[in-house]
Amino acid sequence: MERRTIGATALSVGAVGLGCMPMSWAYSGSRQRGEESLRTVHRALDLGSTLLDTADMYGPFTNELLLGRVLKERRREAFVSTKVGLLVGEQHIVANGRPGYVRRACDASLRRLQTDVIDLYQLHRADPEVPIEETWGAMAELVRAGKVRALGLCAVGVRGGRRPGAGLYDATLRQLRRVQQVFPVSAVQAELSVWSPEALRELLPWCEARGIGFLAAMPLGNGFLTGTLTPGEGFEPDDMRARHPRFTAEMMAANQPIVAGLRRIAARHGPDVTPGQVALAWVLAQGRHVVPVPGAKRARWVTENAGAADLRLTAADLAEVAGLPAAQGSWD
Repeated sequence: MERRTIGATALSVGAVGLGCMPMSWAYSGSRQRGEESLRTVHRALDLGSTLLDTADMYGPFTNELLLGRVLKERRREAFVSTKVGLLVGEQHIVANGRPGYVRRACDASLRRLQTDVIDLYQLHRADPEVPIEETWGAMAELVRAGKVRALGLCAVGVRGGRRPGAGLYDATLRQLRRVQQVFPVSAVQAELSVWSPEALRELLPWCEARGIGFLAAMPLGNGFLTGTLTPGEGFEPDDMRARHPRFTAEMMAANQPIVAGLRRIAARHGPDVTPGQVALAWVLAQGRHVVPVPGAKRARWVTENAGAADLRLTAADLAEVAGLPAAQGSWD
């Protein structure tokens, strides 16, 4: 697989990564199977999808434990990205950016992942009670201690026009400017897909101008852009899409023209090309510093996603994607 680099330190990863969250968190629990997930991670590494993206909150903790079983055997082949900053309770999630907690959380993640170093340690969310410089400073200490190779920040889009004229990622850009004064940011992770392209306006150019890698989260629109979801079929109660405004039967039906457009483009590239591969190829076309991180919990989906790295969209294809209707329904 084509390789891409993350950050000024030129950390090398496969062009398409693997989001491991669906194996343990936020999606249909009845379809989460440990042994199948292990096969999925092994398949990703076989194909060159070396970036494995997880977080201590996924499970919580069980996703890192699962990855640790693979890393024990194949650590040299993998690029490990995990996150810190969120605590999961019974009915709530809270941020914790206290330096002491960050240090303890890193040590715990290292144990669960069965490794002595994390390639990319990301701040999942900033703690409103702790200056972000203090949290980031503690993370920088981990780099100096040799426990972490590089630092990243997960972007949070603030919608709803809290300030007149405010952009979706204004708050994140302010955070990035602040932490850059403490220690270099190697990567930013934010949503980017055909039906959620907002990061293209300011956040992606900001990263490109500074040599910062961009990890595209949810590049398949939580599965919608694969064309495999049926409007009205419903989701299990523990699946986050069951409560998502864009995944009501009405909104899924209204947004089918987007999938239809991806199908048309796929058909021009061959009978085996899928809408999901076109969606990922579009993300890859947004810049050499962009790495899509589609979530998957089946080896077949990892195989399909990896195939997108070989798909080259033409100028006409990209223009057609640009002309697709905007997604309907709130994303909040």
